[in-house]
Amino acid sequence: MNEGAEQDRAGEPGAATRLRIDLAYDGTDFSGWAAQPGLRTVQGEIEGALAVLLRCDRTEVGLTVAGRTDAGVHARGQVAHLDVGDARLDSWSGRRRAADPGADPGAVEAEAARLRARKLNGVLKRSAPDIEVHAVRVAPRGFDARFSALRRRYEYRLRAPGTRRDPLTARFTAEVQKPIDLDAMQRASDALLGLGDFTTFCKARDGATAVRDLLEFEWSETPDGAYAARIAADAFCHSMVRAMVGAVVAVGTGRIDETELVRLRDARERTSRFPVMPAHGLSLEEITYPADAELASRAERTRARRDPLA
Repeated sequence: MNEGAEQDRAGEPGAATRLRIDLAYDGTDFSGWAAQPGLRTVQGEIEGALAVLLRCDRTEVGLTVAGRTDAGVHARGQVAHLDVGDARLDSWSGRRRAADPGADPGAVEAEAARLRARKLNGVLKRSAPDIEVHAVRVAPRGFDARFSALRRRYEYRLRAPGTRRDPLTARFTAEVQKPIDLDAMQRASDALLGLGDFTTFCKARDGATAVRDLLEFEWSETPDGAYAARIAADAFCHSMVRAMVGAVVAVGTGRIDETELVRLRDARERTSRFPVMPAHGLSLEEITYPADAELASRAERTRARRDPLA
C-alpha cells in the first residue's frame, strides 16, 4: 500500500501499520518467488498463510519483496513488507495496544513480533515447511523492502571435478565438469566490478536499463571443498548473477580468456559464449538498508530511473 491510501492490503479500512518480514527458504521445490496461477511459489505460500491469520481473502494480501528470486533459487536473508490494518494487527499479535498504558512499548512490540513470527510459521508448516520466517516486526517510517535497500548480497556455490562430493550440500551446489583455475576466475570477477552496463548478463525489462553498481565479487574455498562466490550490488537484474558466474567460470575452465570477457561485457549484448549457471547453486544472503532516518529518501532515489551509460 502507498502511504496515505484509504484501505490497507488486508482489506480493512482505516489506519494501517507496515510490517517488515525477514525470512529464508529452500527454493528447490518453488517456481520462484512471484505468485503464479497453478504454481507453487514462495509469495503464494506466504500470502496464503497470512490470509489465514488475518482472516481475509488471499487476494487482499500483498507482499512487496526486496528481491524476486527465480525458480530453484534459495534465500537465507530475504526481506518483504506488508501493510496490515491496526485491528487485524492487534489480533495477530495477541494483544490490545492500549491494554496496559504503563508497559514498555519496546518490550511489548518485541514480544508481539515473536508471536507474529511463531503464528506465521505455524501456518506455513502445514504446506510450506521449506519456508522459515525469522521475524515480523513493525517497520520504521519510510521503509520499503524493495526500494529502500542499499545493496543485495548473493552467494553462488559450485564444485569442481575431482573434489569430494558432499550429499548434504549437493542440493545447493552446482557441478562444473571441467577443472577450474580459481585465480583466473577471481581476476575475471575483479574486471566486472564497479558501475557498469550489465546488459550482456541481464534480461532487462522493457524501458529499464541494466546499469548496476557491482560492489563485491569474491571467490573462496568452503570447508566442504566447494567454491563460493560472494556477490553484492546495489541491485541485480534478471539472471544477472548466474550469467556473471557462468562468464567467470568460462574463464576459469579455459573456454574464453579474460580479454574476451571484457569485450563481451563492453558489447552489451546477450551471448552464447558462456552459460547461465543452474539456479540451485544460488542463494540470496543479505539485504542491507540505511539508517532509519534515510529510508524514505533512499526509496525515492531508487525509484528514479537510472540513465543508460554512454
